[in-house]
Amino acid sequence: MKHKNKIAIIALLALSFSASTFQSCKKYENGPTLSLRSRTQRVSNVWKIENYTLDGVDLTNQVQGYTETFDTDKNYSYSWGILSGKGKWDFQNDDKEVKVYGIDGQTSRVLTIMKLEEKSFWYKSVNNGQTAVMHLIPN
Repeated sequence: MKHKNKIAIIALLALSFSASTFQSCKKYENGPTLSLRSRTQRVSNVWKIENYTLDGVDLTNQVQGYTETFDTDKNYSYSWGILSGKGKWDFQNDDKEVKVYGIDGQTSRVLTIMKLEEKSFWYKSVNNGQTAVMHLIPN
């Protein structure tokens, strides 16, 4: 009987440790808790806007057709009607941010990742004191 109790206690401790370990895997405020795809694989996609707010005001209807593309070679591009640009991207700040840089005539941007899943990429960025929040989905 004592041997079975020890096994049960060890199993319970292992389960508790596993649950806390998986919980600590959550890097972004909106998830995911665990992913089998690397962060680079998850961000690499052609994304379109699902929702866009600027200082809390919903402007989604005004940016229809806007896309951003990130690839595994760290190339970045955006397109919105006749406006477009190409540059590079990279993770920074322990992979909590994406820095977009090298776009002609533009300063670099820092995207603070809120959620990064295979089918959902949310980030916020601050420019000239205004906070933009983008919810992107695959195009």
